[in-house]
Amino acid sequence: MTKLVSVLCTALLLNTSTIMASDKLSLDEAIEILKSQNLEIKTSQLDINIAETDTKSVSGSNLGKIDFIQDFARSDDAGNVFGFKLTSREADFGDFGAEEFMNNFGACQAGDLAACDNMYNKPPDELNYPDARNFFQSKLKYEVPLFTGFQISSYQNIMKAMTKMKTLEHKQMIREKVYQLRKSYYDMALLRKSAKLLNKILQNIQTLENMTQEMIDVGYAKKVDLLEVQAKKANVKRLISQMESNQKLLYHFISFLLNQHVDDIETPTTAISMPTCTNDDVIQNNLDIQKALTGLQVRKGMVGVAKSSYYPMVGAFAEIATADNTFLGDANDHKAYTFGARLTWNLFNGGTDQAKLEKSRIEQLKTKTQVELAKKGIALKVDKIRTEIESYNSNIDSLEKELLLANEIYNNYESRYREKLVSMSDVIIKQSQQIQKILQLQTVKNKRNERIFALIKLANGDN
Repeated sequence: MTKLVSVLCTALLLNTSTIMASDKLSLDEAIEILKSQNLEIKTSQLDINIAETDTKSVSGSNLGKIDFIQDFARSDDAGNVFGFKLTSREADFGDFGAEEFMNNFGACQAGDLAACDNMYNKPPDELNYPDARNFFQSKLKYEVPLFTGFQISSYQNIMKAMTKMKTLEHKQMIREKVYQLRKSYYDMALLRKSAKLLNKILQNIQTLENMTQEMIDVGYAKKVDLLEVQAKKANVKRLISQMESNQKLLYHFISFLLNQHVDDIETPTTAISMPTCTNDDVIQNNLDIQKALTGLQVRKGMVGVAKSSYYPMVGAFAEIATADNTFLGDANDHKAYTFGARLTWNLFNGGTDQAKLEKSRIEQLKTKTQVELAKKGIALKVDKIRTEIESYNSNIDSLEKELLLANEIYNNYESRYREKLVSMSDVIIKQSQQIQKILQLQTVKNKRNERIFALIKLANGDN
């Protein structure tokens, strides 16, 4: 029974997978997959996360830092040994040679003149030649900046602006990939439509080939006519094969964008309409402009950092420590504390601070100029794209009429050939013109779609 249920479940899953695999992927579905699965978009999101951690790192500087310091040393240096004892609160008069002093004092009282001289002139061995001593010191130290001349706050503003910059770059990456995906879908639609028209032409050629063969059989046509038809048939097949190869390449590219295998898509059936946004809308929403304005915020923060050199730096610290010749020996009796503050104010450094501040101000002014230049550049791009789209619209209208005419002319010449009023060469020429118009129309539509998608991307739009 268990095996039967397992087999049924497996069959159900396989059936479901087959249905899902047979579903055509629409453009809207593909865009949602793109936003969550595209590797470049994921990488740009990680850049945002890195920038956010950098911002937290700078903000944490306001809270100061706490360090635990554990020292271990062993020395027979006189200064070190005495310092070790003093730090651990264990220094006594014996360390100064009190025993030797008292011995010399007693001998001096007994009339030993040399001992009297040694009381004050002979260096004590206990002080100058001490035995080696271990030193363990455990210290907890807290340091906090009280005033940094607005340096930390300026760095915070810079890092926030950098996080915003990475966010804008992330959005820009999404827009770029959506642009590529949309263009691929519409390119696929045009390829399919063009291939369909060429297949129809191929059927007509096949009909023409059959008719020519019949006419040869009854003596109304020559073999060269048949060869011309077959050559044109091979040419159309080659064009269809190229379009099929281009469709395969598009599937590979779409699979790359979505980071998963895609073998069938639902192509759009409607032409792309011209966006209704104004030039002001484009400039206001354009991500390059927003990045330039964010860069201006970074430059403003850099000016604040440069100004901080003119202010004093004030910091406070506090520490608690214990020391002994053993680890944490008599820790409570040997503990000590220290707290205080420090002010550092650089009064002169040869004019370096002034030069750095002036450089920051010039760079800020330069960035302002670049923002204005970017706005004018985007406006110029928009006007250029609109003009190109208008030109492509005109070309498409003209080519569609020319294609209708080419179709009628070809049908007319095919009928006249049956009546032996024109040669096969004339029919083939008219058919070549028909195919040429189809390919020209596809090329112009592709270019129009690309320009519309470029305008949408400039406007940071979805529709």
